[in-house]
Amino acid sequence: MPLLNSLATPYAEALLQVTEARGESETVAEQCKQLLVIWQSSKEFREAMMSPVLEPEAKKKALKTLVGDQVTPSVLNLLKVLADRQRLQAFDAVMQRFLELYREQQGITLAHVRSAKELSDAQQAALAGKVQAMAGTGKVDIDLSVDPSLIGGFVVSLGSQVIDASLAGQVRRLGLALAKAS
Repeated sequence: MPLLNSLATPYAEALLQVTEARGESETVAEQCKQLLVIWQSSKEFREAMMSPVLEPEAKKKALKTLVGDQVTPSVLNLLKVLADRQRLQAFDAVMQRFLELYREQQGITLAHVRSAKELSDAQQAALAGKVQAMAGTGKVDIDLSVDPSLIGGFVVSLGSQVIDASLAGQVRRLGLALAKAS
């Protein structure tokens, strides 16, 4: 992925500079997260934007129609530039790189949380508080995903630190303890 990252970094840095100058970095960060969800959940959208058959003008028109009212002009301009330069295959890499740079600049720690089921708003708020205390920083951004294989509970990855509070993890640890005891 280093090639894709080297392609994404200049676009992400340019977007960050523009949004910082306009005072809209936080808004754009939220929009990038929403766009990534759309990109990852809609195979049709992804395929259309990466299609070599579809002309850049048609892609730009589709992007303006689909997301034009929901994103800042900075983001829309970036999407148009990516379309013009036939770089929409790097869309998700650019959005993710922007978020990395934004978090780094703002001192925000990223925590990956996998839970066995969808968490309620109250559970997410409680978890955010605990993760923030673990991180020891003022701000934490939580990337939440559902993983039914955990059976119950959750797993938090904070940098190199992993806290496994899942039922599957407890069963695995119990199995290891029994194997040692035999």
